Amino acid sequence: MAIIEIKNLSKSYKVYQKNEGLAASIKGLFHREYRKVHAVRDINFSVEEGEFVAFLGPNGAGKTTTLKLLSGVINPDTGEATVMGHVPWERHNEYRRKFALVMGQKNQLWWDLPAMESFRLNQHIYKVPKAEFDKTRDELCEMLDVQRLLSQPVRELSLGERMKMELIAALLHQPDVLFLDEPTIGLDVIAQHKIQTFLKDYQKERNNTIILTSHYMKDIEALCNRVVIIANGSIYHDGSLEQIVDKFSGQKVVTLQMSDIRSLNSLKRLPNVLEVEAPRIKFRVDRDEVGRVLSEILSSHRVDDVVVEDPPLEEVISNVFSEAQKAQEAEMAK
Repeated sequence: MAIIEIKNLSKSYKVYQKNEGLAASIKGLFHREYRKVHAVRDINFSVEEGEFVAFLGPNGAGKTTTLKLLSGVINPDTGEATVMGHVPWERHNEYRRKFALVMGQKNQLWWDLPAMESFRLNQHIYKVPKAEFDKTRDELCEMLDVQRLLSQPVRELSLGERMKMELIAALLHQPDVLFLDEPTIGLDVIAQHKIQTFLKDYQKERNNTIILTSHYMKDIEALCNRVVIIANGSIYHDGSLEQIVDKFSGQKVVTLQMSDIRSLNSLKRLPNVLEVEAPRIKFRVDRDEVGRVLSEILSSHRVDDVVVEDPPLEEVISNVFSEAQKAQEAEMAK
């Protein structure tokens, strides 16, 4: 059952064009020039109940605009969208109680007060019964290990601790749909891992529907099976993580553990060598050539171990973004 439906959704903005120079500035006081920026262009996709979907794209691609449309923060120019049967920009209170939006670069907590005060405010805003509020708060605080921080002013918390509190504040009313916009931005590796673990466990337990935007591919690998890629305001690809790697990565990375240095030295002449660290060598090879290349090496060299893997996901996604940009430029040149 589709819990989120988007059909031909578009949103554009008028952006003021200011030219350089005093004369241009004076002219701009009386006659302003604008250009139209298409943040979202006729996008279509749906999300099933209980899915954890990655929504990826380069900066300015339209990710945050889409989440703002789905949460009712802004209105579209054209198109339709429903979330749990509600039209987001109609802003019905019933819908507001069913979703949450967490933006890694925006704070919803009172800066100079303990997070607990913001939690109590959210309790009253969402009309959560006290017993239910206490139970949910305690469960979330235990999962994120922040009980000792509840009475500490938010401004004194680390970035990772603040993000944990932001997540708790967003989940106190137990939303069915969660929109996460860069929830691990700026966090260190340990904090990222803790947030990832929490989201994975929480989603598995509650079966929430979650849309996640992130520039950290570790988030995507750890949490999402499906990836929707948006570029230049349009949906460029929608599929599983494995499909994206297969489609946009033409090579594999092969690592060989050699038995002796002589064999290693002879393999240094291979094309696309990435790393040589005796007795190990790592190189790239075209996906359809892996079998042949390994067969030739194994027939003439003693190899203790072989590892064949896909390139780093960051590299694959970067290739997708580049191809999307080229396709857009070719379309505009017609």
